[in-house]
Amino acid sequence: MTEPAKTPPNLGDEILGRVVVRRFDVQEVVVVPILSVVIALILGALTMLATGVGIETIGLSFAALFTGSFGSLQAISETLLSATPLILCGLGLAIGFRAGLFNIGAEGQLILGGIAAVAVGFMLPGLPMIIHLPLAILAGMVAGAIWAGIAGWLKAATGAHEVITTIMLNFIAFRLTDYLLRNPPIQKPGRSDPISESILPTAQLPKLLDALDPALRIHAGLLIALVAVAAVWWLLFRSTIGFEFRASGANPDAARYAGMRSGVIIVLVMACAGALAGLAGANQVLGVLGRASPNFSAGIGFDAIAVALLGRSHPVGVLLAGILFGALQAGGRQMQVAAGVSIDLIAIIQALIIVFIAAPMLVRSIAPWAFRSRPGARAGVR
Repeated sequence: MTEPAKTPPNLGDEILGRVVVRRFDVQEVVVVPILSVVIALILGALTMLATGVGIETIGLSFAALFTGSFGSLQAISETLLSATPLILCGLGLAIGFRAGLFNIGAEGQLILGGIAAVAVGFMLPGLPMIIHLPLAILAGMVAGAIWAGIAGWLKAATGAHEVITTIMLNFIAFRLTDYLLRNPPIQKPGRSDPISESILPTAQLPKLLDALDPALRIHAGLLIALVAVAAVWWLLFRSTIGFEFRASGANPDAARYAGMRSGVIIVLVMACAGALAGLAGANQVLGVLGRASPNFSAGIGFDAIAVALLGRSHPVGVLLAGILFGALQAGGRQMQVAAGVSIDLIAIIQALIIVFIAAPMLVRSIAPWAFRSRPGARAGVR
């Protein structure tokens, strides 16, 4: 009697299996990301060397990279400012990864969340800040949740793959935003270019260090991001619904057999991810830009995918990865000014980090000395 054919593994499940840490392992959670960053920086230096950049300039550029990210209070402020939306978006993507869903639509969810926050931010004059600001933030979260929930509903009801639907929803969000910014009531009166009304002062996220130095742009969105990290950690690892999220991602068949409602879980996961992406959009318009314009998202939703990958889909890992990518962005600007090196190098380094995170065996082969087996590992001691 021939054995029944085995079902081939799903490619998406294989990818998610590489970026989600099911149990804490120092080598996987700490060593691999650190080595990935170090190797990416070394290859970035070799890339500059191959393009004719002198060794002295390379040294100057990396010194400027560090100085521009952590070398002063101003630099730290810019690093945290860049990191905040990446952390918020990355947390949403991490929830999806944990539940076995590959959400590519954070960019569109962030954009619509920002547009909703802007609309509430200038359409409700006369409200005190204690009411107006939370309403604007909530509007961004609701818009992002609804937009992501559409993809969740399509997957639950029809089986449509979330990668395809979220990519298509991104394009719809881009064009819808262009339309809204060129028409009332969003477009600023008297302007022919696509730009929104400015939000009212009562809807602005207050700066944290304004009394110390008005040039320090870091605002209360950082505190919101830290609260979000703690909330997502509690959701995933201390709540019943979080257990269902993780169980559904680890073994969907077993989760269904245990009575978990897979369709409801899918919609809830996507809605949570979209709410966090929408919160990131609200953070940008209420705390940094003060209004919306085309491309105000600056690719944050796509960069957040790398943040979630580097953070291994763990809330604390996403926090640290967001700070790292924020440092690369803030320091990259200083590197461009001080050393004359193109900021495109930062994009190369970020891409290399993603490659090594997605291929941990490559990191192990490059630096085998960092992965020596622990005493008792062969004997099965944990």
